[in-house]
Amino acid sequence: MIFYYPNEAAVERVGRGLLDRSLPKTEWTHAAHFAATLWLLRHRADLRLERDLPPLIRAYNEATGGANTDTDGYHETITQASIAAARAFLNLHPAERSLHEMVDLLMASALGDRDWLLAYWTRSRLFSVEARRTWIDPDRRPLPEFPHLLP
Repeated sequence: MIFYYPNEAAVERVGRGLLDRSLPKTEWTHAAHFAATLWLLRHRADLRLERDLPPLIRAYNEATGGANTDTDGYHETITQASIAAARAFLNLHPAERSLHEMVDLLMASALGDRDWLLAYWTRSRLFSVEARRTWIDPDRRPLPEFPHLLP
């Protein structure tokens, strides 16, 4: 198994780095997206991620030199599906389990594959302008109950 973050402080750094836009862009990886989401779910109960994470990601992208366009930057469908997956994954494990271990387990699951959503959406639909701007339902098959998706 690959170890992504050595301790809780490293996961917190990613979550806070997203919030305050200080995380270096080179560190905003697939694992970092999930690490930040898990940290926010556990430590920022004041946020409703389905509503609050999109503007956070958009602002982070812009602060680190990125753009949110029809072809780059923030993607609504991927974000909303990933929030649901991260929430389900977090709920499968005891609250006292460390987040750095949770990131490693999540990344070792099917969710760790950057293309995991292509089992549910065709590439053309998932990467369409519509899917980037708004939630669109899968066109291959419905998203599963997430506990069954995970090993």
